[in-house]
Amino acid sequence: MSPVVAGVLQFAALAVALGLAYRPLGDYMARVYSSDKHLRVEKWIYKAVGANPTTEMRWPAYLRGVLAFSLVSVLFLYLMQRLQGSLPGSLGFVSIPADQAFNTAASFVANTNWQSYSGEQAMGHVVQTGGLAVQNFVSAAVGIAVAVALVRGFARSRTGELGNFWADLVRGTVRILLPVSVLGAIVLVACGAIQNFSGIHEVGQFMGGSQQWNGGAVASQEAIKELGTNGGGYFNANSAHPFENPNGFTNLFEVFLILVIPFALTRTFGRMVGSVKQGYAILATMVTIWVGFTALMMWTEFHHGGPAFDLAGGAMEGKENRFGIGGSSIFAVATTLTSTGAVDAFHSSLTGFGGGITMLGMQLGEIAPGGTGSGLYGMLIMAVIAVFIAGLMVGRTPEYLGKKIGTREIKFVACYILVTPALVLIFTAVAMAMPSTLTSMTNTGAHGFSEVLYAYTSGANNNGSAFAGLNANTPWFNTSIGLAMLLGRFVPMVFVLALAGSLAEQTPIPETAGTLRTNKPLFTGLLVGTVMIVAGLTYFPALALGPLAEGLAS
Repeated sequence: MSPVVAGVLQFAALAVALGLAYRPLGDYMARVYSSDKHLRVEKWIYKAVGANPTTEMRWPAYLRGVLAFSLVSVLFLYLMQRLQGSLPGSLGFVSIPADQAFNTAASFVANTNWQSYSGEQAMGHVVQTGGLAVQNFVSAAVGIAVAVALVRGFARSRTGELGNFWADLVRGTVRILLPVSVLGAIVLVACGAIQNFSGIHEVGQFMGGSQQWNGGAVASQEAIKELGTNGGGYFNANSAHPFENPNGFTNLFEVFLILVIPFALTRTFGRMVGSVKQGYAILATMVTIWVGFTALMMWTEFHHGGPAFDLAGGAMEGKENRFGIGGSSIFAVATTLTSTGAVDAFHSSLTGFGGGITMLGMQLGEIAPGGTGSGLYGMLIMAVIAVFIAGLMVGRTPEYLGKKIGTREIKFVACYILVTPALVLIFTAVAMAMPSTLTSMTNTGAHGFSEVLYAYTSGANNNGSAFAGLNANTPWFNTSIGLAMLLGRFVPMVFVLALAGSLAEQTPIPETAGTLRTNKPLFTGLLVGTVMIVAGLTYFPALALGPLAEGLAS
C-alpha cells in the first residue's frame, strides 16, 4: 500500500469515528448544560468553594467568575513551580525560575500549554499531576462554559441571565471531561503508553554518557491533554515520544480525542437553540475547512522536491517512521486548527508551505473546529460577521437566530476579531526589532522570521505548539509570550460574554421572506469565505515574509 493511500484511509477512518460519536456526545452535552439537577459530588464542590449553583448570572457576574477562578489558578500553579524543590515527588528537580514559572502558569491556565521547558528534565510528579494536569481539565471546562453562555445568549430572550459559571465549570469537568479522559487513558495504557510514578532510571549508554528516563502518570495526562485541546506533553518530544504516543493507532486515537468535543459542540449548540440544522451549518463550515487544510498539508508533504524526497517517499524530515507523512499531516492540521498544540512531528521541519498551513490554521482563530468551547464561540462570532456582511449587501438589518445584529453587537464582534491579530503582529514586530532575538533564532531569513511569527501566533491564539527552532526560554520570550497567552485568552472572552448578554436581552424577531436562511449550504459557503477573507487580509503580509517566501524559494 502506498503512503498516500494509507494516509487517505487513516483520514477516512478518523472521519467515520468522529461521525459515530457526534450525535450521542453532542446530545449528552446539551443535557448536561440544560439540567437543573446536581450530582452529589458536585454539591460537595459547590459547598467547598462557597458557590450557589442555582443563582443565575448576568454577563458581568459570569465574567467575574471566569477571571477570578483563572487568576487563582495562575497564582496556585505559579507557587507550585516556585516551591517544587520543597515538594515531595519532585524527583530531585529544583524550583522553576520566576519568568519561566509565570510563562508556564499563564500557559496552562489559558489552555495554551506552551512549554519553554523539557518536562522530563524540569517537572516532578506533583507539579505534573497536581498542577499541570488539573489545569488541563479546568481550563478546558472554562472554555466550554463561555461557549455555552454565548449559546444561551442566542437561545434566551428578554433576560440578561446566562446561567451560572460555577455550575457550568463543575459539570463540564465532572460529567464530560473526567469520564471521557478515564476511558481515553485506559485505551492508551492498553496500547503501550506508560502510567506510573516511578523515579529516574538509567537505561544505558548513549554517545559516551548515560541515558536517563523518568516515568510518570503519562497516559492519564495524555488523554486530557488531547481531549481538552491543551497540548502540553509530559515529555519534551510531546506526542512524538513513544511513552506518550506508542504507535499509529494511538496517533489516530489522539487526533480523535482532539477533535471529538469541538465538533460535537455544534450538535450541542443546535439542540440548545432549538434547531439542529443550525448546528449542522456550523459543523459543515468547520468540516469544509478541516478537510481542505488536511488535503493541502498531505499534498505539500507528499510532494517530491528532489532526490532526497524521492528516496524517502516524501518530506520525512522531522517525522516519526511509525506515523509516516499521512499520520503526521493529519495530526499537524488537527492540532493547529484547534487550540491543542500537541505535535507528533516537528513543525519547523515541515516544507515551507506545510509550515504556513499550520500557521494559517491558528491565524484563522482556530475555529475549524477549534478548542473545547473556544472553537464554537469563535465560529459563532464569524457567523455574526457573515450575516452582517449579507445584510449590508441586500440593505437589510442583519439578524442571526432571531436576534438583531445592531451597532452594539458589531462593536463587540469587531473588538473580538481585532484583539488576537494585534497581539500577534505587535509582539512579533517588537521581538524582531530587538537584537537579543537573533541569539534565540536557529535560522535566519524567511524561516527565522517564521519561528518568531509562529511563536506569537501560537501564544496569542492559545495553541501552544512551536516551530522548534526558537529558544524561547529567555526572560523576554517567557514574559511576552506569557502576556500574549493571557490577553489572547481572556480579553476575547470579555467581548464574547458581553455579546451573549446583549443577545439574551433582545426580543426574538420572527422570520420573514427576507430573512437569511442560516441553515442552508449558501450560508455555509458565505461563512467559509468570511473566515478565509478576514484571516487573509489580516495576516497575508506577515505570511508573505515567512512561510510563503520560503515555500516559493524551495
